[in-house]
Amino acid sequence: MGLKAHTSDTRLVLGIESSCDETAVALVRGDGTIVAQAIASQEAEHAPYGGVVPEIAARAHAERLAPMIEKVMTEAGMALDDLDAIAATAGPGLIGGVMVGLVSAKALAMAADKPLLAVNHLEGHALSPRLADAGLAFPYLLLLVSGGHCQILSVEGVGQYRRLATTIDDALGEAFDKTAKILGLGYPGGPAVERLALEGDPKAVPLPRPLKGSPEPHFSFAGLKSAVLRAVESGAHAPADIAASFQQAAVECLIDRLERALDTAGPFPALVVAGGVAANRTVRSALEALAAKHAMRFTAPPLALCTDNAAMIAWAGLERLAQEGDSFIGDPLDFVARPRWPLDPAAEAVRGAGVKA
Repeated sequence: MGLKAHTSDTRLVLGIESSCDETAVALVRGDGTIVAQAIASQEAEHAPYGGVVPEIAARAHAERLAPMIEKVMTEAGMALDDLDAIAATAGPGLIGGVMVGLVSAKALAMAADKPLLAVNHLEGHALSPRLADAGLAFPYLLLLVSGGHCQILSVEGVGQYRRLATTIDDALGEAFDKTAKILGLGYPGGPAVERLALEGDPKAVPLPRPLKGSPEPHFSFAGLKSAVLRAVESGAHAPADIAASFQQAAVECLIDRLERALDTAGPFPALVVAGGVAANRTVRSALEALAAKHAMRFTAPPLALCTDNAAMIAWAGLERLAQEGDSFIGDPLDFVARPRWPLDPAAEAVRGAGVKA
């Protein structure tokens, strides 16, 4: 892909991502070049169920990963000896899929006598904007918004994260997917809702803005999902109007919560968005306007780096290698896969569910 960062680092890392329903492999150099990559979607496997089935996802990862690794290495003309390290998502995520990727990375690291880098999937998202934007320096304010997570973080360095806000119930990506299911749009839901919203009136359906104006900066989307269901069941609104109104309500919640975080923890030189929902153009546009209002630089990864991918995992590993230095020997081969792995373990628990913090 030829994405370039600002260093002349020539170290090469193989990245593996298998935390949810995408099997991904990538080779990335320390100068930011994505040498080769492959991503296999599982949309067809999960579409009949309207969402990701963990057992099906893990089986698909196990079937596809080894051939994909071979394919990427062959396309790049590389051998295991050419690698400086092997990075894999070690959590958080669907534990079966995480284990498939991590065990594969351990086997390769052992066979090639290369360092293993056990990467936090959320850190992959948090650092991915620096892969595409050579000028993005620490610190920055990050909105991490995906199917399983909705957080605001102060990114102060590699491995240095301060959580400012999180969801007390559902993540926004999950709300998009559930809205799509309620509207009968199929899976994956986020892109389907965004497409339908283009045809609707965002002011047509009176939907709530959960926690808008609240002194705490946290998110809540469960009530918004329930309101969408009631709107559909009423039969009084066109599906496109419901989709547009849902999307507008969600965007207003994001902006309000970010404003609150800036009030309490700002200012920041840059506002960054990452995660699958960062691919939504309406969300990006609203965030760009917010950044301009506060004289902040706005950065969002290319669409290909928003959804789950292995390039971000390899890049997170490279960032860690650069920080630790040549004496770094990697993580132990008995590193245990983690279904939950917060970026800020010291963050206080929040009211409500709080399990996705």
